[in-house]
Amino acid sequence: MKDIEMLPMNIGLDEEVREKVCATLAGVLANQHVLYIKKRNYHWNLVGERFHTLHEFYEAQYTQIEKAIDETAERIRQLGGVAPGSMAEFLEAATLEEVKGGLIHGEDSIKALVNDHDVVIKGLRTAVAEVESQGDAGTADFLTALMQSHEQMGWMLRSFLR
Repeated sequence: MKDIEMLPMNIGLDEEVREKVCATLAGVLANQHVLYIKKRNYHWNLVGERFHTLHEFYEAQYTQIEKAIDETAERIRQLGGVAPGSMAEFLEAATLEEVKGGLIHGEDSIKALVNDHDVVIKGLRTAVAEVESQGDAGTADFLTALMQSHEQMGWMLRSFLR
């Protein structure tokens, strides 16, 4: 593939900082993809007495994550980076573990997703601190809003548990 040169950027962050921030964002993007696929998997393979409620709930949540995936990839591009685009790249960079397709009871799926959101939230807290230390307030704000979204999704999932 032919190398494509982009116009130089002069946005107050040097290239080295932008590369570090893009690497952090790539890790966030990877976890978003794993969580998105996991929610789709559970949406499809859910069983149990709350099937209908959880089926619709997971669809709403994976749709929310799908939007965040696009925004994260676009943030990488805004900083002059290249967003990872293959499942191999996502799985290599993710801290979340994928699960194979299979029937899953509603309670088990909720517990697994609560745990995943906790992992994502902790990772985002670390990412916010990293990009703040690099002087990238814009990405810190972006990641803080993303963290708040995951906190809300986790809270909603927890509300299903007794």
